[in-house]
Amino acid sequence: MKSPNKLLTTLLFVMTLIILGATFGALTKSALAITKDRYGDLQLFTKVLNLVEQHYVEEVDTKKLIYGGIKGMLASLDPHTNFLPPDIFKEFKVETTGEFGGLGIEISVQDDVLTVMSPIEDTPAWKVGVKAGDKIVEIDGKSTKGISLAEAVNKMRGKKGSPVTITVWREGFDKPKKFTMEREIIKVKSIKYTDMGDGFGYVRITSFIERTGEDLENVINNHEKKHGKLRGLILDLRNNAGGLLDQAIRVSNQFLNDGIIVSTIGRNKKDKDVVYAKKDGARIDFPAIVLINEYSASASEIVAGALQDHKRAAIMGTRSFGKGSVQSVVELGDGAGLKLTVARYYTPKGRSIQALGIEPDIHVDPVDSAAYEKAIIHKKFMRESDIEGHLVGDNESPKKDEKKDEKKSEDTFMFWKKKDKDAKKDEEDDSKLSPVERLTKKDFQVFQALNYLKAWTVFKDMGIAGTTAPAKSATPAVTTPAASSPAVTTPVDKPAKKKKDKPAAKLPEKPTVPAAPAPAASPLKK
Repeated sequence: MKSPNKLLTTLLFVMTLIILGATFGALTKSALAITKDRYGDLQLFTKVLNLVEQHYVEEVDTKKLIYGGIKGMLASLDPHTNFLPPDIFKEFKVETTGEFGGLGIEISVQDDVLTVMSPIEDTPAWKVGVKAGDKIVEIDGKSTKGISLAEAVNKMRGKKGSPVTITVWREGFDKPKKFTMEREIIKVKSIKYTDMGDGFGYVRITSFIERTGEDLENVINNHEKKHGKLRGLILDLRNNAGGLLDQAIRVSNQFLNDGIIVSTIGRNKKDKDVVYAKKDGARIDFPAIVLINEYSASASEIVAGALQDHKRAAIMGTRSFGKGSVQSVVELGDGAGLKLTVARYYTPKGRSIQALGIEPDIHVDPVDSAAYEKAIIHKKFMRESDIEGHLVGDNESPKKDEKKDEKKSEDTFMFWKKKDKDAKKDEEDDSKLSPVERLTKKDFQVFQALNYLKAWTVFKDMGIAGTTAPAKSATPAVTTPAASSPAVTTPVDKPAKKKKDKPAAKLPEKPTVPAAPAPAASPLKK
């Protein structure tokens, strides 16, 4: 163990860093007086420490006392300012590289309660059913009341294969529930891609770590190689608690070729740090929708705010978390670290989202997929092609298998004979669904985002104002940024010159169209 003198030196360094702030510059006489007062307060701390060491009923660990004093001091600030002892600071540095041992959850402290921001897919926590919003009330039987983020992370991480039990309270539970799992090496893949078909793409960013920006660029490049171009992108930032600021900037820069991405302002309001988009390499030729929710925080909100202010993407979902502060990490002399809130960040239009969050352009609440499926009206309607002996259409495929025709006829006209057990066989097996089918079936917000993108391309092809009209359109196109479409107006064509009408072909005086047969009374459920 280090001597008390060395530990006190460390303590004085940390306290001086936080309390004195700007006094490291050229000190005036007034500043020197203030500094003297501050060191007087530190002497009070030293006196208490000495009394505890000499007279406490049991022997004490001096290092533990000093670390506790630092934690207590930082606890009076915001919840994102933390002291990181050497073992926790080592894990913290490992986390941002994308590989560490643990359960696979992003956590935060909300209303003094340890809360799950997001479980990472395919990790122990994800597999046992831990969900965003869960309140962790115990870790291995010990209460989390008053625990710091750094301490909670340290308790849940450990050797691969070692067990850990967390007790969770969730809305709808009658009592807290225990989840026991074994720790695994968590390899975070921050980019998850799904080809949505027809040139559309879906990318989920789970967190902002070292390679996030580069991996996103690679995914989009591969999509464009496969399809020739990207017709529209869904960028999913839901349940993304944030991460590295430089990666949030790099992601934003892939969609912006001009203007401000983010600005930060610290204690000195005149000292403003502004980050601008680079003009090379940005992709601005396709529409984009960014999905956010109440667990999208920090770096996620930087990206969403930048794309929203520049009208580069439509923001869809629910209001984000509202963490608008920036932390700097200082490595201390004994291997410990200090994560200190040093500034607030602002969107390109100067909006601070601290405690407010990003409001979506299009509000779409999450919908229970099972309830949504039940709400859909499934009916089997009789159409022209179902009528025996109907006139074969030009593009209709000829029927080759009479048995299939008979089966189709039975399904169409004798569906009332279907029993419940037969209907169950018609239910789709999720394991047989394609990735895009599974995604849109289980996630209503993604389903809606894809519909919006497809609608945009339809309007674009029609030359509707608010989209880019086709190159050889007869009507001048009115172009606005891809992400927003205010009032939708249609172009007015000039009236065509009247041509002399040709005599119409002679038709029967009273043409009649036989009515289609009425559909049967009971619909067939798919």
